[in-house]
Amino acid sequence: MGQDKSLLPFRGETLLDHIARQVLTATGSVTLVGAPERYTGLGYRAIPDHIPGCGPLGGVHAALSETRAEWNLIVACDMPQLDGAFLNTLLSQAEQENCECLVPVSAPGKTEPLCAAWHRTALAEVETALRNGVRCMRDALKLLKTKHWPADPAWFANANTPQEWATHA
Repeated sequence: MGQDKSLLPFRGETLLDHIARQVLTATGSVTLVGAPERYTGLGYRAIPDHIPGCGPLGGVHAALSETRAEWNLIVACDMPQLDGAFLNTLLSQAEQENCECLVPVSAPGKTEPLCAAWHRTALAEVETALRNGVRCMRDALKLLKTKHWPADPAWFANANTPQEWATHA
């Protein structure tokens, strides 16, 4: 994209504000994972990765390390079609499952681990995976008690180029 997608304008606010509002609707709280200085003044709690340089799985680790909640929505900031009702349903479904991670499946074989419900007990396995060099989210999910949940692919549409972004904004 050439710039921080989270700060792109989206329907009168930033994409980050839009996604945070959807998460807040579903959970009652929002914590950003990333360099806290990048998010100064946005009004959200922000935490750094605890194990830097590990990509999205490192972000999951940081979030699970700091949570007090049993179930946690881990949501990337680049899915503008997500809404609070969908996220609430995902979280409610996770609370009924016997698993460590409930991952939406948007198409056969296409899991969405960056819009999933993670139980805080997954922390130990995520940390072990990171210490063993695992960086791929899908590889880490294989180490957890993971369940898949069918979901409409439209929720997960994102934009990685300015041209793709133009279709969302």
